[in-house]
Amino acid sequence: MTDITLLDGSIGQELVKRSGNRATPLWSTRVMIDQPDLVGAVHSDYFAVGATVATTNTYAVHRSRLVRVGLEDEVPALLDTAMAQAEMARGRYGGRIAGSLGPLLASYRPDLNPDPDEAALKFGELVQLMCPRVDLFLIESVSSVREAIGALRATQDCGKPVWIALTVQDDDGTRLRSGEPLTDLAGTLELYAPEAVLLNCSRPEAVTQGMPTLPGFGRPFGGYANGFERISQEFLKDSPTVDALKQRVDLSPSAYADHAMAWVELGATIVGGCCEVGPDHIAELARRLRAAGHRIV
Repeated sequence: MTDITLLDGSIGQELVKRSGNRATPLWSTRVMIDQPDLVGAVHSDYFAVGATVATTNTYAVHRSRLVRVGLEDEVPALLDTAMAQAEMARGRYGGRIAGSLGPLLASYRPDLNPDPDEAALKFGELVQLMCPRVDLFLIESVSSVREAIGALRATQDCGKPVWIALTVQDDDGTRLRSGEPLTDLAGTLELYAPEAVLLNCSRPEAVTQGMPTLPGFGRPFGGYANGFERISQEFLKDSPTVDALKQRVDLSPSAYADHAMAWVELGATIVGGCCEVGPDHIAELARRLRAAGHRIV
């Protein structure tokens, strides 16, 4: 029997779907502005089916993203809303809150990475505002070594556990989206010492391919994949919307659980889901973990 941390699934995509509105470049931040209670409902649904961590809806809450629509000064208020909704769900079900720190400018775009010193300052504001209300920080969808350095500098002395999640190429899970081998992160991880390293927001097949590299970093590891067919060139343009990405039709809850259980067999102790992986997927994964004799913590 192994203790497994079961993360939630998609937050942003789930909110966009439930909102019933057309996706915008602000993604789930727009949904949270218009329908804040929907955020708490999503967190609650994941806790109810077995997840033990609620990931805050703060992935895209960055001044550098909000400045495009004149909302950059709303960052503290948006963070407060996201925290409050996660706290409400945790108060009902228990569990932990992971403060999500997404890419400053855009996902899957290592070409847009700011200077690490500049990035550390920008992430640092978020860390300072969120730190009193989260149990850990989850740096998400890191696509290059340079991007990892900026975020890890900001969280280095925050006093909370830090997990870093890396996004890999669709067709080569041993390489970051930048093309750099995962092994190029070894020195950075040694220097900044995050508590756990994960693979995220990549095809589950790519996560499986990259997973054997993670034990070499000498810390707990795991993964949470997405349900997109692949990251399209259309999505890599400026100010995209998720309409440019297609959901897979072959990734049922059972099929996704097959992938995640394979990661557990490889030694992963932290698993969950990313975009297009919903509560039904997490429920099936929880069932499979328990049936295999693991304890969800």
